[in-house]
Amino acid sequence: MKSNADHINKRNYDDFNEFFWSRDCLQYRYSCEDPNDRADSVENNNMAAPLPGEMQQPITVGMLNAPKTFLEKRSWLRGIMALSRVIEWHIVTFYLLAVVAFSHDLVWGWVVTLEVASGVFWIFNSLSIIWALLEVWASYPGIHLAGTSIFGSVFVLVARFLILVYQTLYLMWTYGPAKGSYLGIEADSTFWWWQYVWLSLLCMVPYFVEAMTNLVPSITTKLFTSRNDYIQTFLNILFPISRLYTAKEMHESFKHTAVYVFFWATLIAWKLYFSYVFEVYSMVLPTIELTDDFANYPEQSFIKMSLLLVLRWLPQFIVYCIDMSIWYSVWQAFAGTSVGFSDHLGDIRSMKDIRNSFGRAPEHFCSKMLSPDAGSRRGSSASILNLGASESSLDNRRQPLSNPNLGKEGQSLLGNDPHKLQGYVNRLLDVRIQKWVMFSTVWNEVIDHFRTEDLISNKERDYLKFSRFNGFSQAIYLPVFQTAGVVEEALDLLEGQLDDDYQPSDNELFKPILNHVTMRTAIAEVWELGSHVLLKLLGPVHNDDAVFIINYVMKWAENGTMSDHMKIAKIRSIINDLVGLVSVLKGVSRRKPALQRRSTGQKKSVAAPSGPPARGIRRSISAGALNAGNVAQTPMAPTQKKVENVVIVDALRDQTRDKCRALLNSLKGIMNASNREGKEVMDRLTFALSMENGFFWDDAYASDALDDLSRSDIFKSVLTKLQGLVACHPDEVEPKSKEARRRLTFFVNSLFMDMPNAPSIHDMFSWNVLTPYYKETVTLSKGELESRSDALGVSTMLYLQTLFKADWANFLERMGLQDEEKVWSKKIAAETRQWASIRAQTLNRTVSGMMYFEKALRLLANMERLDDDTTNDLMGEKFGYIVSCQVYGQMKKDQDSKADDIDELMHRYPHLRIAYIDSARLNRTGEMAFYSCLVKSDGNGGIQEIYRVRLPGNPILGEGKPENQNHAMIFSRGEFVQTIDMNQEGYFEEALKMRNALQEFAKRDGPMPTTILGLREHIFTGSVSSLANYMALQETSFVTLGQRVLTKPLCIRLHYGHPDVFDKLFFITRGGISKSSKGINLSEDIFAGYNNAIRGGQVAFKEYLQVGKGRDVGMSQIYQFEAKLSQGAGEQSLSRDVYRLCHRLDFSRLLSYYFGGIGHYFSNVLTVITIYVVVYLMAILALYDLEKIGDRLITPMGTIQMLLGGLGLLHTIPLFSTLGVERGWWASLKELIQVFATGGPLHFMFHIQTKANYMTQTILVGGAKYRPTGRGFVTQHTPMDELYRFFASSHLYLGVEMGAGLVIMGIYSEAKQYFGRTWSLWLASLSFIASPFWFNPLTFDWNMVTSDYLKWISWMRGHAGGASRSWSMWWSEETSFYSKMPLTSKGWFIIKAILYLTIAEGIASSDLARADTTLNNPFVGVSFVVASIVILFILWWLLSMVEHLMPYPVRRTIGILIGIGLMVSISTVFIEDSNFIRYGLAAYYGIGGMCQVGLLFGSKFVKNFYFIHDLVCGHIIFIPLFVLAVLQIPHHIQTWLLYHNALSSDVVVSNILRYARKSQESGGTTAPNEDLVEQIAELRKLVQKQEQMIENLGSGNVSATSGMMKQNPSTDAIASLIKAPSQDKMNIQSQPGSYNVMGGSMASRTMSASNLDVWGEMALGDSAVSHGGYESAQSYQTTTVPRTSDFEFSSPSAMPPR
Repeated sequence: MKSNADHINKRNYDDFNEFFWSRDCLQYRYSCEDPNDRADSVENNNMAAPLPGEMQQPITVGMLNAPKTFLEKRSWLRGIMALSRVIEWHIVTFYLLAVVAFSHDLVWGWVVTLEVASGVFWIFNSLSIIWALLEVWASYPGIHLAGTSIFGSVFVLVARFLILVYQTLYLMWTYGPAKGSYLGIEADSTFWWWQYVWLSLLCMVPYFVEAMTNLVPSITTKLFTSRNDYIQTFLNILFPISRLYTAKEMHESFKHTAVYVFFWATLIAWKLYFSYVFEVYSMVLPTIELTDDFANYPEQSFIKMSLLLVLRWLPQFIVYCIDMSIWYSVWQAFAGTSVGFSDHLGDIRSMKDIRNSFGRAPEHFCSKMLSPDAGSRRGSSASILNLGASESSLDNRRQPLSNPNLGKEGQSLLGNDPHKLQGYVNRLLDVRIQKWVMFSTVWNEVIDHFRTEDLISNKERDYLKFSRFNGFSQAIYLPVFQTAGVVEEALDLLEGQLDDDYQPSDNELFKPILNHVTMRTAIAEVWELGSHVLLKLLGPVHNDDAVFIINYVMKWAENGTMSDHMKIAKIRSIINDLVGLVSVLKGVSRRKPALQRRSTGQKKSVAAPSGPPARGIRRSISAGALNAGNVAQTPMAPTQKKVENVVIVDALRDQTRDKCRALLNSLKGIMNASNREGKEVMDRLTFALSMENGFFWDDAYASDALDDLSRSDIFKSVLTKLQGLVACHPDEVEPKSKEARRRLTFFVNSLFMDMPNAPSIHDMFSWNVLTPYYKETVTLSKGELESRSDALGVSTMLYLQTLFKADWANFLERMGLQDEEKVWSKKIAAETRQWASIRAQTLNRTVSGMMYFEKALRLLANMERLDDDTTNDLMGEKFGYIVSCQVYGQMKKDQDSKADDIDELMHRYPHLRIAYIDSARLNRTGEMAFYSCLVKSDGNGGIQEIYRVRLPGNPILGEGKPENQNHAMIFSRGEFVQTIDMNQEGYFEEALKMRNALQEFAKRDGPMPTTILGLREHIFTGSVSSLANYMALQETSFVTLGQRVLTKPLCIRLHYGHPDVFDKLFFITRGGISKSSKGINLSEDIFAGYNNAIRGGQVAFKEYLQVGKGRDVGMSQIYQFEAKLSQGAGEQSLSRDVYRLCHRLDFSRLLSYYFGGIGHYFSNVLTVITIYVVVYLMAILALYDLEKIGDRLITPMGTIQMLLGGLGLLHTIPLFSTLGVERGWWASLKELIQVFATGGPLHFMFHIQTKANYMTQTILVGGAKYRPTGRGFVTQHTPMDELYRFFASSHLYLGVEMGAGLVIMGIYSEAKQYFGRTWSLWLASLSFIASPFWFNPLTFDWNMVTSDYLKWISWMRGHAGGASRSWSMWWSEETSFYSKMPLTSKGWFIIKAILYLTIAEGIASSDLARADTTLNNPFVGVSFVVASIVILFILWWLLSMVEHLMPYPVRRTIGILIGIGLMVSISTVFIEDSNFIRYGLAAYYGIGGMCQVGLLFGSKFVKNFYFIHDLVCGHIIFIPLFVLAVLQIPHHIQTWLLYHNALSSDVVVSNILRYARKSQESGGTTAPNEDLVEQIAELRKLVQKQEQMIENLGSGNVSATSGMMKQNPSTDAIASLIKAPSQDKMNIQSQPGSYNVMGGSMASRTMSASNLDVWGEMALGDSAVSHGGYESAQSYQTTTVPRTSDFEFSSPSAMPPR
């Protein structure tokens, strides 16, 4: 198996596997040990004797002698055999369309048309014979066939050949004379035609049977699985494939069959109509004209006519075979869009959509993603809110979401009142509350993970999370992002209903608000939180007045009389004043409280007044004066005692007073003074404003109150929540990160999609994740992040900081860093490496994402109230993650740092397992023992080995990756296995849905069991550059819409290396999930799909769960990736799996497989062949003056251009549909426009040739190998010599050749509309030549172009140093395969050589630049000049032989003179005799043809001519580059377009390039100047400080104070200009025992203005009974509470104007 021989000369895994399908395997024993070597403790007894059959030879002997069971012959014929039905369909339908077209123009009757159309029977029979002969070719020599199979093949061949002979004779006689005697029978043509028909119907019987089975595929399954001996005998003779153990059951249900048959029936109908009009009918007239000339002009040659007919019809037929893939794309887009909409994909696309659907999310979340055991549906309900204690195990670095002491909440709130306690329990039992609480728990955990990943900032996190305040009336409070701006909308609704002529009642006025759940909730939160803020702010002196007013307003709301007591039209003024107050109070978070209280405390010692509030000393200011708003003219406070006779300067206090006074005056302003109760409230407000010992006049009391608030985390959290409610616009509270928005919208959208309900943790399926790893990066080290190895001098760290600018700022905020230089300190370095690693394609990123599954399961287990021990046991039982690190053992021996990084991952994730292959030397002879090992972290910083399994030998026999997966499979313990590649990642919120997804295996949608579950992918590398964006869009279309349609309705999805989940038991008993034979299984993943299909499995694909995936981002990386896929497709076409699958699928599913899979690569090959054929066809027709037929007008072949170019645009429809469903149609259109504007068509056309080249090369030559494409970032400029080496053979030569052919065609063509006929061909030529350079950064920079040119010239002249230093060595390596090709493969290149010679002959015999030398006497004889050229070439050759012996000046001078002489001589020849222009051009093509033949047969002389050709091609490329570099503008355009996708994400990649350019100019091209680096670092620090100062100036609260007043820096807000704002975090959680905010009345359920529950179905209120009376709240003291981090808000630095 490890041999380098081709497939037919070595056995692979399939051959060994199928050896056990034969009876020969029964001749051997299934053990390798010798039974005679066994020892037993008891001697001379029969117990040690061999058992019957144990004396046979071991199975290893049989396997060594096992024959091949399938010949993977390297030829196009293998693919043709597999796809014979598809080819047959195209040939037959093309013939029938041609018959219809000729019938129309030649006005045939229906009888003649039917007779001609019956020729299709002859075609069917001929093709059947061809397929049968190919079967013989494919089996000989080497395949042992049963006698019945041989008999069947011979019988079919002989019978069909005899029928074909008679069919031919009958057709000849049908079209012979009207009356004739044949075989002794005299009859007319009709008689012979009927004989032909009856005979043809006999051989068409198998086709009729097959047609029936294609419409009802279950018939084939019944036949193949029948126990009837007659049926099996018939099948064994005529259908040898039925003898196999596979492909017995492959049918779908009738319902599914009807759908995909309808899909293809409509597509085929349209394809036939379109092809008839534009491809077939257009060729009828030229064909009639050619045959008419041949019939009427005797000098016409039949061979010439036939050749012209073939040349003209061939492009049409190739296009006919291609265009169905285009229409498949269109139908795929329509089907995918309809299925996507039916699955509710894209229902939620934005944060606005989330807000609109948020009220329904908990219901769907709890019904689908939580089991019946979650929450209170089993056991006590009092533990719903007590999730926090157990959640601490999710992440020890983060505090629980809710207070661990929450169990005391009932006691703190309700005391010993049993009625209140019962009400509290009733509230907990409310299912709606449970759903919201459980949903909020999971939602907050998701948001916390966003913060941990640095997708969002602290402020954004607090805006997105649910709030919980112990002691408040509601269990949870909606996130700020949900309620921001809602109060403003409610005010607009209220004001819109007010009318001067009509005063609506409360019920009418507030009905729209009450019907809007979120609006109702937001108003309730504003009322409660606003009341809390005012009570805390005004303090105990004003407590009685405040409670009195609050209770009155509550009474009016309950009675529905608010509009009678208040002026509703003026409510907006209250909200505006509240916004102002909240904005000012933000300064509390930065306030530094005084060390001791300023007031004496005597005036605050009012203890729990039980009667009316104490009347303080009033100020002599009337209520009317205060109501008039004269609050700015604040009288001086009364003279204080001597000890307090110091004026306290407190800007924040003064501003707070002003805002609070304005708020209370607004409250007075909306009261109805004519009403007694309203008047009483106004008096209370007036009294509060005028109390001498109160907040508004006692400076010490007010400052102390603010100091107390600054110590209260509860107050800060409530204030931030209140600010979001009343002062924030929805746009301000949304996360800025596109990734965060995308993940949130997808998560919420998935809740409304159809997914199975989740079972309990105990009952869920178990699964393991398996990731193969070789030597890729594990965790980026400091050296890797800071090294500047590329040409631009850009470090990976700088690139990541620029690309993820916002994430980097969030990281610094999370780490509490102001100075970036500290990121490499000992405490932070590991976090910095982690931050960078999860943004690159590293193993760390993959492992971190996959281990979210464990965190998600732990959270769900906690919600089911499982204890820690049970949860830990279930984690090992239900989930496991195995990374198969093939060479981990060798890494440990070599002390590779990657092994240490892997160890660190195991310590971080205790449930992570590492499988690897270990080897040990057994003896001195070098014999090795191999082991499969499994290790884990021992929990104490060490690594513990769990298993060590002895292997019979080295397990890496075939492809490395699948072998790596297979050896680790024994360590998986789950029922299912999920394969994850190393370039993938997971998300926490998606991991929550995994147990739902596993339930898909319990469903059965059709006759076959679900054995593979496909999951959706998100390509996360699309923001790096335009190239990366193209790759991401291409992959997104394939992994979403493409997979969606292949699953439903086409029922032919396989496995494509995606994060699919496998039924492990099904696969390990049917060949495993990875075939690993060398070469043939290069694309190992697709063979798991083939294996599944032919062994009776079904594939599901669900899009409610997604996994991230990285793709290649650079030109070379993408090129290698496409080359790997194309080579894999080429190898697939030779395999037994494809052959058996194609012969067993019904025709509709075969078409689905072909056009949705391997046919894509065949279509690319055919597309390039079509372009090649059309270019040379038009050139030859123009050269030989064959464009017109006779003397008729020339008919340009414009339809081909339309098909090649115009219809190619239809390939973008699936992408448009994919983006349209998920992002919206307008966003999708803009994305497509951007793709076209940035050069997307060039990229896609370029890779059509990539795929065609490598698939062709693989089928003809072989050499397919796994290509590790790399996972890094691409920012550097690639030198042109490297690009030339990379792309010359596959693209550049073809592009130049096509361009030359189009130029020749343009010179000789006499037809009009040159551009109209060639624009798509020129576009293809341009894309092949220009794409590598357009997508290479800094290509048009003058310094780069000159540097690249010198490097390229140096490389062309090099003679040693490998292919990277020498053209000669590169050329030898690049062309080495030509001479090794089999003769059949060389035939294709011989045809190409003949084509060149044909062009050469046409040019030589043409009139191009023809001159009559007899009339012109040349100044210098041409013969003399030619002789001079020959002599100069000889001198050049001699110089190259002895130049190493000559001094440099002499060698250089002679070389320059010879070069000048050659240029002058050659120019003289062309000037003196213009015929030499034609001769030179013809010679170029003629020599090219001969060199092609010489190359095939190993001639070394042709190397010199290819050197000249490469010089010509290189200068064709460089001359335009020099011109564009001089213009300079193209350089800037290219940079902008190349990184447009990154620029649109606020990433200024040009800064990186500019920095790199400066570093080159100052310090060279390889490393930046250290001084420049230091200067940039200093400038960066300076800019940061300036930005911080500007921010502080904008957000600080500055108050002008008298210079004579004493400044108190600890409380003065001016200090914020000097000191940066505090980074202290605020917390919304209060401590147990907090005061009851609004007395007994306010402890009741929060009520709306019309006495209805404000939460309604959201059910977040308290259900305790309201007593309706006015109760005075007890006084309280503000105390410092310990800080927690359950739910945190940070105050925004500045608010926009309202």
